[in-house]
Amino acid sequence: MTPSRSIVITGAAGRLGTYLRSSLDNLATSARLVDIIPAPEAAPDEPVEIYQGSVTDPRLLDAVCRGADAVVHLGGFAGDAPWPDLFEVNVGGTRQVLEAARRHGVKRVVVASSNHAAGFHVRGPQPLADDVAPLPDSLYGVSKAAGEALCQFYSVKFSMDIVCLRIGSCFDAPQNHRMLSTWLSPADFVRLIEASLASSRPGFQLVWGVSANTRRWWSTAGGEAIGFCPQDNAEGFAELYPECPPGPEYVGGVTI
Repeated sequence: MTPSRSIVITGAAGRLGTYLRSSLDNLATSARLVDIIPAPEAAPDEPVEIYQGSVTDPRLLDAVCRGADAVVHLGGFAGDAPWPDLFEVNVGGTRQVLEAARRHGVKRVVVASSNHAAGFHVRGPQPLADDVAPLPDSLYGVSKAAGEALCQFYSVKFSMDIVCLRIGSCFDAPQNHRMLSTWLSPADFVRLIEASLASSRPGFQLVWGVSANTRRWWSTAGGEAIGFCPQDNAEGFAELYPECPPGPEYVGGVTI
């Protein structure tokens, strides 16, 4: 049964937003889709309203957040960019989204962070905890760590329920050997958003966004706490990457 809620999805024309739009029946009865690039027009009987504009625009955010039950914030740069752009969109845009949600009494916000917010943590024998302290591996990671801090601030200061998702590698299929560990399947991504919206846990949560991969490096505890049960495993793609390169020292996969 489709949950009786209206949601806002920022970054709705991107890859992750497209995954959610195609599975909207799992998430809400209606959605307001926001992106700076044009999204495809609504199909007949598709319960969506489409808005074009930036997450840095408070007037646009007022329009979409008014009367909404939840916000799923995916909008922003998905990789390195010049710092002024990262700061304006990934940091400033996240603050604008949170502030609009606060103004309009939207208590549940789900925010896409990234594994790169903690990417310079070294892999160890035990899975890395969901709430391990930020240790960014790039300016993009810095922008995501700043977004996490904003989420925690808004959650504590204004009693908002906010789930930050440290997403691994969300693609149709793993694209390299590392992703056998970090892959988040599209179907599991939808399940993760569904669990984040439905969770009764109050306050601020940090959760790794990763499928049930045999080789995963990250804890399952945060996902379990909000009812996320991933069903896909990148091991089914292992034959595509038979070579065994040295594993990256850092969980973000970078080298220095």
